Amino acid sequence: MSNFYELIQKMKKRASMYLGKPAITNLRSCLAGYILARLELGISQTEQEKNFTEFQGWIQKKFNITSSQSWDKVILFYSEDERTELERFFELFEEFVSPDNKTKLKSQDSLLESSSDFLLGKLLSSTNS
Repeated sequence: MSNFYELIQKMKKRASMYLGKPAITNLRSCLAGYILARLELGISQTEQEKNFTEFQGWIQKKFNITSSQSWDKVILFYSEDERTELERFFELFEEFVSPDNKTKLKSQDSLLESSSDFLLGKLLSSTNS
């Protein structure tokens, strides 16, 4: 059986076979169905599946979106047409799973933690004065 990311790569190569119509909404439904089926069967999530749950937040940061639009709707909005929306997903997915992105995300998280700690320390010291 393929792992989650291999399944996505298979869908990239033969979108019509896996999705019926090569559309990003079909891809999202297919991935959601895959995850739901595994949950219903009592199969615990893999690291890749857990990691993919961060894709929504990553897309929102990437496109500077604060609304609650799902990742497929965001990509669809920023695509030229239905043909390019799916291609765009696969480009963004490759960027999301790239080692460079993981390093960048970890350093951003560390920077946010440091900033939060600094601000919390300033706030606490000003209330104690």
